[in-house]
Amino acid sequence: MKFYSVRDLRTTPKSIWDNLNNDGEAVITNNGKPTALLIDIAEDSFEETIKAIRQAKAMLAFNSMRAKAAKDGFMSDEEIEREICAARTEE
Repeated sequence: MKFYSVRDLRTTPKSIWDNLNNDGEAVITNNGKPTALLIDIAEDSFEETIKAIRQAKAMLAFNSMRAKAAKDGFMSDEEIEREICAARTEE
């Protein structure tokens, strides 16, 4: 997988697109940190690809929440009930 800066994307986009067709994916960096992923998508698999990406992002978010809960401790049944009541009164 190749890495390109935001500046590369502005100054040499054709070479990035050509490499994307060959490699299938590329990472765009901003200030040296990865910020975006470019992936080559076939026309006939667009919807499937978007669905897979959304599922992967949801799984990452879920795993992050689980890790945070394990680190911070889990809520007791009473705390959960208080949160539910508070949310219902806000409606």
